[in-house]
Amino acid sequence: MSETAFSMTGGQVSYDGKPILRGIDLTVCRGEVVALLGANGSGKSTLVRALLGLTPLSGGTTLIYGSPPSRFRDWWRIGYVPQRLHVGGGVPATVREVVASGRVARQRRLRRTNAADKTAVAEALEAVRLTDRASDPVQSLSGGQQQRVLIARALAGEPDTYVMDEPTAGVDAGTQQLLAATLSRLVLDGKTVVLVAHELGPLEPIITRGVVIRDGVIAHDGRPPRPEGECARPGHEHQHPHAVEPVGGPLTGWQGEPR
Repeated sequence: MSETAFSMTGGQVSYDGKPILRGIDLTVCRGEVVALLGANGSGKSTLVRALLGLTPLSGGTTLIYGSPPSRFRDWWRIGYVPQRLHVGGGVPATVREVVASGRVARQRRLRRTNAADKTAVAEALEAVRLTDRASDPVQSLSGGQQQRVLIARALAGEPDTYVMDEPTAGVDAGTQQLLAATLSRLVLDGKTVVLVAHELGPLEPIITRGVVIRDGVIAHDGRPPRPEGECARPGHEHQHPHAVEPVGGPLTGWQGEPR
């Protein structure tokens, strides 16, 4: 039986008494590349936060590698890429320092940085083509370059599962293609990927499963919805038991309005 990265049963989330997620049943197995799709406000980003236990459920359960989030300890197995880099005040962090922070979950307390850490950081920087900017303050980078820093930070941790919240939103076509190429290599290595997207774009070829969220419920779970005008491909497509027709087209910052 395949190892399960995430499992949610009857998941419910409410903000100020307003239901955001309603009765979500979702399982993500090892090696899957799952795209959470839906319009703005549908609840897809809230679902990611709930899967990770960072937004509390008002009903139902969620498990990460078989454990409730409150008891899960192997956080090195999860690499998270948020929508944007949150840069605080004080001494500016360099690109290398931000990427190196992705190794923290793998390090024992008070352990010095070792050769494996340095190699992982260097390889992550090379993968997103930012080696030449490693010593620059992250504030000096463009939005697309900062997104690449976040991807590199996740890569440096060498996790089993990557969780990405709209990684292609607001970035240029070149960065989108770079992300697609990077994820393709991870998939070949058997990694699991869960990503939130409004549109798939260049990521479409690597997606193994599309989960469409509409008004807080799963409207479709199976092959990614096809762009308008594209011919149907042969094969079985699973429709969620409470589904309506799928729609086409389109660790900070967890709280706030649902997206």
